[in-house]
Amino acid sequence: MTVELDIRTLELVCSRICHELVSPVGAINNGVELIEDIAGAAGEGVSEALQLIAASADQATRRLRLLRLAYGAAGTESSATERDFRATAAHYFQDGRVALDWPDRVGGLALTQPGAGKLLLNLLMLAEEALPYGGVIHVGDEELPSVVAEGRGVALRSEVSAALTGASNADGLTARSIHGFVTRCFAARAGLRVVVTPQGMARLGIELGR
Repeated sequence: MTVELDIRTLELVCSRICHELVSPVGAINNGVELIEDIAGAAGEGVSEALQLIAASADQATRRLRLLRLAYGAAGTESSATERDFRATAAHYFQDGRVALDWPDRVGGLALTQPGAGKLLLNLLMLAEEALPYGGVIHVGDEELPSVVAEGRGVALRSEVSAALTGASNADGLTARSIHGFVTRCFAARAGLRVVVTPQGMARLGIELGR
């Protein structure tokens, strides 16, 4: 038996997964703080182990919050504001190999329509994937969401590009190309398409077009 799921159904599934995971992951940090208070001067080795646990829990929380808005239903709802998307993206990229350049004055026009912030987060994830050695992602101030990935060796994998353009179907998807496919589906629902434009040796533009 073949069962077809629409995009809204998949969004709700993602929302449920993130909802179920974010609380227990956040509780790890609370547990670490409690252990630190109890342990006191238990030794440097214990302190280092707790720092590693806390860092891993924080990274997981940041990823879950981003995925909740990028994949889940929350990113499409009108209750999600530009501040929500900006703060989530800033938290996700902080202290990582890829820096985020999203000035306060940028993004207001692009995110006025429900679902636009969701698409922008998906573009950010594509841009991060295109920077194997790290770099900077610049958020544009065009009418529609757009980003520019800047860094050494910047490029999208061929399978991701194929998924973005529709050159590959669902049967040919892999774990690496699924994000490109999902981004294209989200854009198509809004009557848009994803346009990727090389801008020299170290810059790659990723934007939405009509």
